Amino acid sequence: MNRQPVLENERLLIRPLEESDWDALFAVASDPAIWEQHPMHDRWREDVFRAFFDDAMAKGGALAIIDKTKDEVIGSSRYQAHDPEDGGSVEIGWTFFATKCWGKGINRQAKRLMLAHAFEFVERVDFRVGETNYRSQIALENIGAERTRRTELARYQGARLLHRVFEITREGFENGPLSK
Repeated sequence: MNRQPVLENERLLIRPLEESDWDALFAVASDPAIWEQHPMHDRWREDVFRAFFDDAMAKGGALAIIDKTKDEVIGSSRYQAHDPEDGGSVEIGWTFFATKCWGKGINRQAKRLMLAHAFEFVERVDFRVGETNYRSQIALENIGAERTRRTELARYQGARLLHRVFEITREGFENGPLSK
C-alpha cells in the first residue's frame, strides 16, 4: 500500500507532506483550539509541534491537505501501522484541520478520499482517539466508524492516556455514509 499517495477531488488535494510545508502547517497547528480536547493538548507550541512534524516526516505516511480553491494548506493526516496480514489493516490518524474549516465537510471529504484509497489494499481501517476528544469521536461516528472494545494506553508528560479504537471495514465503507 502506498501510504503517501496523491488523492484529489474538486476541492481538496492530499499529497505527501514535505519539509517545505512546515511554515504553512505550523500556522494551522499553532491554534490552541485545535488541541483543546486532544491528549497532547500543547501541540500548538512550536517545540511540541516540531517534534510531531519531525516524527511524521521520519515515519512516512504523512500527508498535507490543501484547499484547492485557495491553494492553501489547511491540515494534515497520516496513514500508519499498515499490516497486510489477515485481509490487511491500516490506521488513519493524526488528522487536524484549521478551525476555519470545521463544520464545512472538509474532514468528510478528506476521509472519503483516504478511505477509498486504503480499501484498495486493506479490509479494515483503524482510528485511535483520545478518550476525552469528543469532537473527533463524533466526527468518526458521522463518517461510519464504529467504536471497538480495543483501547490503547500511552504516556505523555508522565500522565497515562487512554485512546479508544474505532474502525471502518471495507463493507462498512461501501454501505456507510461516505458511499454517497
